[in-house]
Amino acid sequence: MSNTRTHILDTGRKLTAQRGYTSVGLSELLATAQVPKGSFYHYFSSKEDYGCALLSHYVDQYRSELRQTLDNPALSGRDQLLAYFTAWQDRQLSGQADQKCLIVKLGAEISDLSADMRAILQTGVEAIVAKLASCVRAAQSDGSLNATVDPQATATTVYQIWLGASLMAHLSQDDRPFKTAMAQTRALLPTS
Repeated sequence: MSNTRTHILDTGRKLTAQRGYTSVGLSELLATAQVPKGSFYHYFSSKEDYGCALLSHYVDQYRSELRQTLDNPALSGRDQLLAYFTAWQDRQLSGQADQKCLIVKLGAEISDLSADMRAILQTGVEAIVAKLASCVRAAQSDGSLNATVDPQATATTVYQIWLGASLMAHLSQDDRPFKTAMAQTRALLPTS
């Protein structure tokens, strides 16, 4: 990926995380990125094409970030899962908009706006849930999680709890929804 294209996407991620996709116009994006309009159309055929690239870029970066928690060999499988959700909470509560989850921020906004953008987010979510389910299985294998837990159902449920907690924390402007989500997560991930 070229440096200019990556720079446009990184700048767009920051702006989009702050205000949403539809609130960020191309003129503002290009002015903030200090990139001429012609450069934008060299890399993207339309704002929707840019939106798809933005979300694909975000999903790829997020997958890399998952390794810090969900592939940490120093932690048991259960502790990897708890570390992932602790990091989620920390990102969502940070004062830095660009650290927050774009799936949480844009899910509802773009679902009716663009089928292609929605599909990218859906595929990203499915990959995250699959990785969580894999970690549940690994936790069962290493003995840190009860063997009776259904990996796919648990991964899906816990992920949905955290999406909801993120929305509720944004509305309430406090961390209580995350405390509830963590308590529920621990209950759904019983030790063996």
